[in-house]
Amino acid sequence: MPTLSKGDKVQWQTSQGRTEGTVTRKVTGTAKAGGHVAKASPQDPQFEVESAKSGKAAIHKAGALKKVR
Repeated sequence: MPTLSKGDKVQWQTSQGRTEGTVTRKVTGTAKAGGHVAKASPQDPQFEVESAKSGKAAIHKAGALKKVR
């Protein structure tokens, strides 16, 4: 599983295909983005990302994100 930090460039899979964006924050509690409520914890954090294409925010588990250069 990748180690992610704010500002990292990442890509993830959506129903429209692969999307790229930037990590905006690490989520360790309940948070809402894009109509989705993420229930993260310090032991199982999730990451808020901003899409480079749409500018919209989403929250994903670390395993769904791939760090890119």
